Formats: sequence, C-alpha cells, structure tokens
Amino acid sequence: MRQALAVFVLVLGWAGAGSAQAPPRQAPPVPSILGAVAPEPSGASFTLTYFNRHIVVLRARVMGRTPEERATSATRILDELVERGVTGPVRSRSFDGGALITVGDIGVLALTAPDIDALAGETIDTVTADTISHLGLALDERSEISAPRRILRSGLIALAGLTFGIGLLWLVHRARIAFDARLAALTEKAVEKAKLTGLDILKSTRVLDFERGLLTVVTAATELVVLYGTVAFVLRRFPFTRPWGESMNGFLLNTVETLALGVLDAIPGLFTVALIVVLARFLTRLIALWCRAVEAGRIKVRWLYPETVPPTRRLLTGLVWVFAAVVCYPYLPGSQSDAFKGISVLLGLMVTLGSSGFVNQIMGGFMLTYSRALRLGDFVRIGDIEGTVTHLGVLSTKVRTPWTEEITVPNAVIVSQTTVDYSRFAEAVLTPTTVTIGYDAPWRQVEALLLAAAERTPGIRKQPKPRVIQAGLEDFYVRYTLLVCLERLMAKPFTLDELHANIQDLFNEHGVQIMSPNYVFDPAAPKVVPKDRWFAAPAPAAPVARAPESRQDPAMS
Repeated sequence: MRQALAVFVLVLGWAGAGSAQAPPRQAPPVPSILGAVAPEPSGASFTLTYFNRHIVVLRARVMGRTPEERATSATRILDELVERGVTGPVRSRSFDGGALITVGDIGVLALTAPDIDALAGETIDTVTADTISHLGLALDERSEISAPRRILRSGLIALAGLTFGIGLLWLVHRARIAFDARLAALTEKAVEKAKLTGLDILKSTRVLDFERGLLTVVTAATELVVLYGTVAFVLRRFPFTRPWGESMNGFLLNTVETLALGVLDAIPGLFTVALIVVLARFLTRLIALWCRAVEAGRIKVRWLYPETVPPTRRLLTGLVWVFAAVVCYPYLPGSQSDAFKGISVLLGLMVTLGSSGFVNQIMGGFMLTYSRALRLGDFVRIGDIEGTVTHLGVLSTKVRTPWTEEITVPNAVIVSQTTVDYSRFAEAVLTPTTVTIGYDAPWRQVEALLLAAAERTPGIRKQPKPRVIQAGLEDFYVRYTLLVCLERLMAKPFTLDELHANIQDLFNEHGVQIMSPNYVFDPAAPKVVPKDRWFAAPAPAAPVARAPESRQDPAMS
C-alpha cells in the first residue's frame, strides 16, 4: 500500500510538471488510495520552515518517515521548484483523513490527522488554510530575491527609513538638551526672584534634580521606541529578514495591547483597593481623634493611661493598615500570578526566619509601655547606665546621660535587667555617699560634719532633711553614709562633686582624717590638710563656685 502511494505521488508530480505551462484547471480529488495509508503519531514534532518563515508543525510519521524527514523532503522539493521558476499557485487536494499541499500541481507535503493538535482547537481545514497562506508568502519572498529592481527599491526605502530614524534620535537628543537648559534657567530665575535662603535653594535644587531625572527617563524611553521602530522598519524591507521585522511589530503591538487590556481589567480591582484605603484612612483618623481626646482627659478610659496613649494609637493604626493590606491583596493587579505568589512566599519566609529577634524587641517594647515601667523624661538607671529617657520606641529606648551621651538600649535588654526609676518619687529619693572614719573620731562630730557639708552644698533639698546613718562597724573604721535628696537628678554627678569637696574641707578644717577605704593603724600624725594649704598652687587664691552653668541638665535646657 505504501509503495502504491509513493507511485501515485510520483505520477502526480510528473503530471504536474508536464502540464506546468497549461492553463489553470480544477485539480481532481486525490484518490482514496492515500486514505488507505494509516499515519501514526511520532511522539515528536518538527516545524517546517522555508525562507525564514514558519510554515506548519508536523507531528505524524508517514510511510516510515519522521516529521523531520518529511520537512527536509518538502524543503528540497520547494528548492527544486523555485529553481525551475515554479512558485505557484499553492493549492490543496483533499483525501480521506488529510490534505496534500501542491505548488503548481506538484505535491509538496501531505497533512494527516496526527499532524493536527486537537487540544489547541486545530482542524485539518484550518491548518491546511494556514499552511497554504504561509507557504505562498514564503515563495513570493523567495522569488523576490531574484528581482534586482525590487531589492534595490527595498534598499533605498530602508536607507530612507534609517536616515529618518537617526534624524528623530538627533531631534530627541537636542530637545532633551534644550529642556534641560530651560529648566535650569527657570530655577535660577525663580531663586533670584524669591531671594531664597541656602536651605530653600537646596530644596529647589532637589526638585530640579527630580525634574531632570524624569526628563532623562522620558527621553530614554522615546529613544528606545524610535530605535525599535527603525530596526523593525528596516528588517521588513528585505524578504529574508521580513519575518523578524513582523515579529518585532507583533511583539510591540501585543505588548501594548496586553498592557492596555491589563489596565482595563485592573480598574475594578484598583477601585476596590482605593475604596479600602479610603476607609482605612478614615478609621485611622477616628482612632487619632479618640486617642487625642483620651490624652487630653476629655474621655476617661480605665485601662488606658495618658503615657500609653501614643503607643496605643500607633498599634491600632498599624493593625488597621495590616488588615487593609490583607483585604486589598486579592484585588491587586497580578496578585494571582505565580510570580506574585512566589515573591509573597519568599518575603513571608524571610520574615519568618529573621523575625525572632525583631518580635522579641517589639514584645519588650509593649511590656515597657503597658507596664508603665519607663516614661519620657524619667531619670533612670538601666544596668550600669544612668540618664534621662528621651525616646521610647517599639524596638529600643534612648537614654541621655549627664555627660550628654545618647545611649540606645534594646527593649529586650531592658526587660531582662533591673531598672531603677528615680523620677517617680523624685522629691523623696535619697542619694547616698559613703565615708569611712576611724574609731578615734567621735561619731557625733562626724555626723555633724557630714550634715554641715550637705548644708553648704547647693542642689540639695532642705526637705526631706539630710541624715547620716552608721552603715557598718568594720574592723578598723566606722562606715558612715550621708543620705541627701537632690533637687535635680540629672545633675547628680555635679552635685555629689560639690558635696565631696565640702566634706573634705570640713574634715580637714576640724582635723578629722579620712582613711578610706581601709587602714590598719592610725599614723603618728593626723592625715589632714592644714587650712593654710587649701589653696596651694596652682589652685586659685579665692574659692571658686563648683557648679557652673555648663553642668545644667542638657535634657532640660
């Protein structure tokens, strides 16, 4: 049966070749002997391409030949026909279960049922029609190569189009320079007219930089479009490169069409997103109004204190926006695409793996805020750090020391340490200072001297009164602790400096020696500084105040 088919095709080809110059006539139907051949799927496909154009995809094995062998055979037949000057007409002859594609009554290719992709909606008729159209166009372009006049005409048109494209690129470049100079002139004129300060000039310069950047982006996009169109135009002028130019045009048009349709399809979703954002914004403003009323005392809430209102407002606002983002997600353009889902999963994984410490700091901030352990402006000691709280954040707390240092402490560290707040009962907080005196000094005299030093020192409150306690009876001395209440806790180091100076002066003046921290026996002569040596060089001859204005609380100034 296969041999009979081959003989019939050869006879058909000879008949067509013999009658190539005969007038066109209606081709008789192919006998049913072709239908007797049972083609089978090959499991592989091959695209028949002629003169750089895709003709048809072959998927069947016919008479033992694979799709690639069938395509090679068809290409060889087409080359022979073109060499003989036969480029048409391209027709089809139907047979039982397929169609034979002919060029000038010469059989070139047989299309069978297994060549058709039924899942893609193809049929024998549609595939045959497309094959005839593609093959006819490829043969016309192939014959165009043999026409020097047409090639010369196409070359001149391509040269004119290339010249026009280069001219457009030059005009775009010149327009960009002109606009840039115009922007600079307008900015300079506006600055001179408004008599702006240095900061205003800097801001206007940033605006100018933004405008220049926007102009650069627009110019680059325009140049790319012009270049793309010029290349596509030139490629379409020549037969062999014409498919590439058409594909470039098709890509550009399809991209524009896809983007336009995508924008139109996204309008309802974007409208929903905008509505959700407006509602969320309205809700956050209501929350802000309510929180300001609570903070001002116009609304009483038992579980909310004034110092916890700002963080509560931030927390509620953040929850509203998180909920709004979750609701908006399905309506965002591209949210259902695999790429969008992949990025979402990646971000979620990154947050999950790296958020343990982050969440720990946030929970520490909540504990500090709602336990009211710290407040802004409080003078505290956190571990070895003493200073005024200047910022209570979600992740960390900032403390300014008396030395004008700003220290950032993670909230988790604060929660895990002991924190002392001196400002809650500032008018009653007692600050200790300790001195050790031998047993040969009367304890009543020592207490009187310590109280006198406190009386002389500025910055110590009169109430509660300073007091002295004997903190310990050691082996060789008595440990005395003077308790005083400071007027300004932030000035603690400077007030204690003045107090220690007064203690030394009074003890030296009354001949009481200080042998801190330890001594074993009393020396032969008391270890005191005589009053006539208090101002030995290079000390000034007259007393100088020891609390200069530079020691004022930086946080309170």
